[in-house]
Amino acid sequence: MSPLPPQPLSPLDGRYRAAVEGLGDHLSEAGLNRARVLVEVEWLLFLADHRMFGSAPVDAEQARALRSWAVEFGQPEIDELARLEATTRHDVKAVEYLVRQRLADQGLTELAELTHFACTSEDVNNLSYGITLRSALTDVWLPAFDLVLGKLRELAVEHRAQPMLAHTHGQPATPTTFGKEIAVVVHRLQRQRERIVAVEFPAKFSGATGTFSAHLAADPDADWPALSREFVTRLGLTWNPLTTQIESHDGQAELFGRIAHANRILHNLATDIWTYISMGYLTQIPQAGATGSSTMPHKINPIRFENAEANLELSSALLDALAATLTTSRLQRDLTDSTTQRNIGVALGHSLLALDNLGRGLGEIAVNPQALAADLEANQEVLAEAIQTVIRAEVTAGRSSIADPYALLKELTRGKRATASDLAEFIRGLDIGDAAKERLLALTPASYTGLASELVDYLD
Repeated sequence: MSPLPPQPLSPLDGRYRAAVEGLGDHLSEAGLNRARVLVEVEWLLFLADHRMFGSAPVDAEQARALRSWAVEFGQPEIDELARLEATTRHDVKAVEYLVRQRLADQGLTELAELTHFACTSEDVNNLSYGITLRSALTDVWLPAFDLVLGKLRELAVEHRAQPMLAHTHGQPATPTTFGKEIAVVVHRLQRQRERIVAVEFPAKFSGATGTFSAHLAADPDADWPALSREFVTRLGLTWNPLTTQIESHDGQAELFGRIAHANRILHNLATDIWTYISMGYLTQIPQAGATGSSTMPHKINPIRFENAEANLELSSALLDALAATLTTSRLQRDLTDSTTQRNIGVALGHSLLALDNLGRGLGEIAVNPQALAADLEANQEVLAEAIQTVIRAEVTAGRSSIADPYALLKELTRGKRATASDLAEFIRGLDIGDAAKERLLALTPASYTGLASELVDYLD
């Protein structure tokens, strides 16, 4: 068998690339290197601005050009870094040399030794991961998450009063409304979103073992912790004063745990929507040209929700592994975190792909009121809860002498199908007050939804 031309190994870079490519701008190797270049540039400009070691602030136009080059990092820089790393065999050292080359090109060779000054590679790396992860979350993942959240909110409000038979343990249960059940999911996701955006991005900038040793050797009089804090916070990150060679990754672990939690809520949604479709409560809107089965022409498969389910499982598994691995480092550091962090994009990519499928899938379903009404009508026995509860209230009020109302209704309905006329006859014969009797006679499974519709207002 002849070999194929070079192919992407991951489906995220192949079949599903269009759905997730936005993350590549942030969490790819090139995205990481762009952030590294930015950090190196900002650090040397920061040192010059503070006139460290007799340096002078860089001319405003020169500084602007240097920053613009870092931000516009593209294919020429990617290619040059590959060439440099082939020699250095060290990714961050290659970035340092690239920045030095740029300084020479701009006539700023006097600043060359401020490049990567007193830095360990992880000083640059942890800031770069903080920058890229924050931007990936803000610019790509959260907008996709919010799109799904918005569609779910619309469904909840639109169908807030649509009666639906509930199922607990897979069995017919007290009716609810479709909108209220979707509102439950929205409420859970909103709560988790708040926790995701509240996660801090801790960062360190304190040298080889987090002690500022080289810094102090170079200038014993400088307040290096204060300078470090100023630099880190200027980049929009949270300064961590106590670290080993690496930042401890607790912030990342918290973030990944919270995204995994959101994934699992979405997974619950995907499996429930799939089930509602199989029950006929939801119908799927045929998409022009689409094929559901290679042999059964009638089928519309719920593939959007199945795809989402699988990708949410993959994403959560990877995020769990990242959170578990990144919080452990042998003594003052080992290299496991470096390899592990390169899979952050893969973990978020599977979540983003799931969000894309959920967003599309939610736009391709419709509530089936006829099926919902038929199922409610066929399960009159769910009113047993209401009847026995009203009897209890009547007994307490002294308007009934019925003993053990629960057992009475259990005998009438458990494991049996009761018709509306069966229940009406039973209610008419009850020893309860007339007002209570009239209330029960007017009740139907479709009207026995309590405050379900009103509860949707709690989304606001």
